[in-house]
Amino acid sequence: MTASFDRRATFAAYGAFLLLVALAPLVLDPFWLNRIAKYLVYGMLGVAIALGWGYAGILNLGQGLFFGLGAYMLAMALKLASPASQQPGAHGPVPDFMLSNAEPGAIVDLCCINRGAFLWQPFQHQGFGLAMGLLLPMAVAFVLGAVVFRKRIAGVFVSIITLAVVLLVRLLLVDAQPLTNGFNGLTDLAWLRIGGLEFDPFGLPAYYLVAGTLAVVLVGTRLLVATRAGLILKAAGEDPLRARYLGFDVAHYQTFFFTLSAGIAAVAGMLYVVVAEFASPSFMDLAFSISMVVWAAVGGRSSLLGACLGAILINLLEATASETPALVEAWKVVVGLVFVLVVLYLPKGIAGWGHDLLARRRRPASHAGKVPQAVQPAEAAPVLPAREAA
Repeated sequence: MTASFDRRATFAAYGAFLLLVALAPLVLDPFWLNRIAKYLVYGMLGVAIALGWGYAGILNLGQGLFFGLGAYMLAMALKLASPASQQPGAHGPVPDFMLSNAEPGAIVDLCCINRGAFLWQPFQHQGFGLAMGLLLPMAVAFVLGAVVFRKRIAGVFVSIITLAVVLLVRLLLVDAQPLTNGFNGLTDLAWLRIGGLEFDPFGLPAYYLVAGTLAVVLVGTRLLVATRAGLILKAAGEDPLRARYLGFDVAHYQTFFFTLSAGIAAVAGMLYVVVAEFASPSFMDLAFSISMVVWAAVGGRSSLLGACLGAILINLLEATASETPALVEAWKVVVGLVFVLVVLYLPKGIAGWGHDLLARRRRPASHAGKVPQAVQPAEAAPVLPAREAA
């Protein structure tokens, strides 16, 4: 397959997908509009995994950490803006769960109702929650990446470290029950407001907020991986020793893309709060982080669009199977079987299979009109006379 044809096929695939996403509300009711919006958020997570795993060779089993941090930062701001938290203290509204958990006679104030509750005060401003939802996960990823990649830790050890970090943060989040509501998470959230626009989770504004963000993430990352930095990262992912030998600072590129991947996951977490109206410690569960890896593997970890489609299709399959009477008891088995079949017979994922299929169809067509040139007989080597040969 020629490079120009490959670019045209990629452009067509991206265009068709984004057009389908844009036109979907024409045939969807509010329930399905909200459900598809959640799946598009999962698609963003697939892109984040593909960026790290497919291009940088970094298998992050703790991506749920960045998703969860982004979700909690915005959820804290929306919690304080909800009617359930409008009993004011001296420094602003107080979350309802803090009131129910407070000791008798406690002062109803974020400074005094619980130890450390003052940390909620800045989240009275929604802009602070949005900013922290992006900056905190990226800062954590930057520090973690700088430590790990500067020490040239690679392979399964990176996966183990990221897994340990997400489990540690989840444990701290649950143990801080007076401040975070523990296992119950943050519920009864207000709707997101930007300017005068209110984002109803079941309305068009929320859907197009998610769809537009996904479009920016998809196109932006696709352009980025085609740059010099993206090509260096790809080379480093395939052979880091050779990349270092050629003079490239591999750790620098790995840290940058690891942080960018965390930022995408954080944005996805905030958008999920907008359409799902809750934040939960389950976002940092091991099973959820592994699910992201499965989505990328099925869709094609070397393809940003493929990983995105894998996340959407698997979640759509799970929802359909779990709601089918004949599959209520076995829908997880069905989904697991699909994953096993894809790994066995489509090791490059759905995107890789589609690429190979186009390549096979393109190859015969590109040679069909060519007439083979007549083979010219090779000129015989001149025979030197015996005297000259001597």
